[in-house]
Amino acid sequence: MESLQGWNVQIVETLASYGPRILGAAVILVGGYVASRGASALLRRALVRAGVEAMLVSFLANVAYVGLLAFVGVSVLSQLGIDTKSFAAMIAAAGLAIGLALQRSLGNFAAGVLIILRRPFDVGDFIEAAGIAGTVEGINVFTTELRSSDNKRIVVPNSKLLEDSIVNYNAKDTRRIDLTIGIGYDDDLKKAKDLLRAILDGDERVLRDPPPTIDVAELAESSVNLAVRSWVETSDYWRVRCDLLEAIKLSFDREGISLPYPQQDVHLYQAA
Repeated sequence: MESLQGWNVQIVETLASYGPRILGAAVILVGGYVASRGASALLRRALVRAGVEAMLVSFLANVAYVGLLAFVGVSVLSQLGIDTKSFAAMIAAAGLAIGLALQRSLGNFAAGVLIILRRPFDVGDFIEAAGIAGTVEGINVFTTELRSSDNKRIVVPNSKLLEDSIVNYNAKDTRRIDLTIGIGYDDDLKKAKDLLRAILDGDERVLRDPPPTIDVAELAESSVNLAVRSWVETSDYWRVRCDLLEAIKLSFDREGISLPYPQQDVHLYQAA
């Protein structure tokens, strides 16, 4: 009976000693959990209102949530009387080791954030960068996915893209088609220019503002080169370019205008 009474006294003393700490730790745990979720949701809404990319919004909100939960966990341990200095040292050491191991990945992550914020290209744009050309299919945190013209999937680390110049062929609504058309020295220059002008005027996809231009660009070794420049909608660029080349070839053949190729005249002299 006395031993049972002693156990009861010990339990009461233990509860009296550790009860407030346990209660405080429980309050911190529950309150911290609710506060972490609320802060993460608040950050998510603020980023969405600011127009930040949805993928970056989700990532930053999750990072903030995990970070706040880690702080809550340390606070709970401290409330229970557990020395958190060793935990902090372990976390710092682990963070340093992970940071060194993932240095390149962190660089890709930073580059991905910059790409999402600066928007040098969007999904669906045709770009050329890091020696690779293709249509952007996805912008992820660490990599960017491209689709080549022959339908191959290309995954490029984000840091590679930012280290090199980026050519975005879809960034502007219009593009200029530059053609170099060579005619023979014996051909009628004015007639050739009139034929080119008629071809450009007859294609409704060629924009009238700015107007197309046809100029003599060079008196080359085997041809008189004409610079034919016209503006089109970006989406029409390749189709119009190919159609113009075909129309020029057919028109010149029909009208007797030559399209010379590099050649050399060899003169033979018979010795006396």
